[in-house]
Amino acid sequence: MFEGISEKLGSTLKRIRGYGKLTDDNIQDALKEVRLSLLEADVNFKVVKDFIESVKNRALGQEVINSLAPGQQFIKVVHEELVSVLGEKNSELDLRSAPPIGIMLVGLQGSGKTTTAAKLARTLKDQHKRKPYLVPADVYRPAAIEQLKMLASQIGVGVYDTEPGRNPVDISKHAESVARNEGYDVFIVDTAGRLHIDDELMEELKKIKAEINPHEILLIADAMTGQDAVNVSTSFNEALDIDGIILTKMDGDARGGAALSVKAVTGKPIKYFGIGEKLDALEVFHPERIASRILGMGDVLTLIEKAQSAFEEKKAEEMTRKLFKNQFSLEDFREAMLAMRKLGSLENMSEMIPGMKQIAKNPKAIDMAEKEMKRTIAVIDSMTLKERKNHTLLNGGRRRRIAKGSGTKVEDVNRVIKNYVQMKDMMKNMGKMGKLAKKMMRFM
Repeated sequence: MFEGISEKLGSTLKRIRGYGKLTDDNIQDALKEVRLSLLEADVNFKVVKDFIESVKNRALGQEVINSLAPGQQFIKVVHEELVSVLGEKNSELDLRSAPPIGIMLVGLQGSGKTTTAAKLARTLKDQHKRKPYLVPADVYRPAAIEQLKMLASQIGVGVYDTEPGRNPVDISKHAESVARNEGYDVFIVDTAGRLHIDDELMEELKKIKAEINPHEILLIADAMTGQDAVNVSTSFNEALDIDGIILTKMDGDARGGAALSVKAVTGKPIKYFGIGEKLDALEVFHPERIASRILGMGDVLTLIEKAQSAFEEKKAEEMTRKLFKNQFSLEDFREAMLAMRKLGSLENMSEMIPGMKQIAKNPKAIDMAEKEMKRTIAVIDSMTLKERKNHTLLNGGRRRRIAKGSGTKVEDVNRVIKNYVQMKDMMKNMGKMGKLAKKMMRFM
């Protein structure tokens, strides 16, 4: 995500970070490179112009020039201005109204509306404890109707039984009534798209809007289309007065132009972004965190939130206690790795950890790490519960049996056990250091 722009901005800012003194000349040189990086990322020209002007005015101010670390202050200014362009703060869905709350998804064909409708329903169900109802209103594509019904079944939410050929306005209105009568508190209407914007499409969407009066109209825009996504957003906003945007395919070859332009151009916030095909691959758009990712500073808060959703609080506390008391078994080790896999790919995780983004650029290293994790889980799965609870039982014969059962080699089994023991010993020593520190504090 943002790989191109992040790399170019990163090299420019790395140079300026080392400057002991900032002058008008070296600031101008840095800003030229920043400007070029943004334009190459397909950021709207006016947005780039305003951004550079804001950074320049602040960078030449006394706050930066006279600071002890002017290079760091310059980067701070760039980060803050990026946050401003992206939208200052995250914009939550408005779920405060009386149910059923209507959410209308609009966008061009191929932008990912149908999959996003299911992702949003899953998010509302799991994170907001809502009871969502999906409404297939794209009657021109029977496959889209069947797809949404199938996705609804996968995530365990209700879905309106749309039949191709019916009027999408009537479908939307009747679905709202069904949602109210059957106790659904949110209904999400997946409207029809086109390959390009036309008057017929807009008229249909305007009629649906007038009939159901949705609380939120969200535009689904393909981030990979760059500046075109901004133009599409502008057209839909002028016709429907949208409430927000969901950017899809952010994990693809997206240069970042759409994300950095759309809020500034339309004035409407990006509320979510999609980072994959899986139904849990929808994230809240936090401008400050995205700006940090672009500048290679990581996104630890999102990683923590993902970890909290993957680990049950009581289970996490129990594992921590076992680690420091030297009671952490291979069974616990396996559970921790399974939970870690729920966080997403190692590539996406490395982008969130400060200083680790370079790892994401090494596909071989990522692939090897993913394979090693799968191999470790397979090895532990081939052990008996008794062996997982007490690794000292694992003699030569047992290790050969485990290797055969997991489709690995004895050396692989040995490596898994060695890694586990080393981690356990390290955590044991950390626990001792913590106890020692507490004792020392009593005498201070």
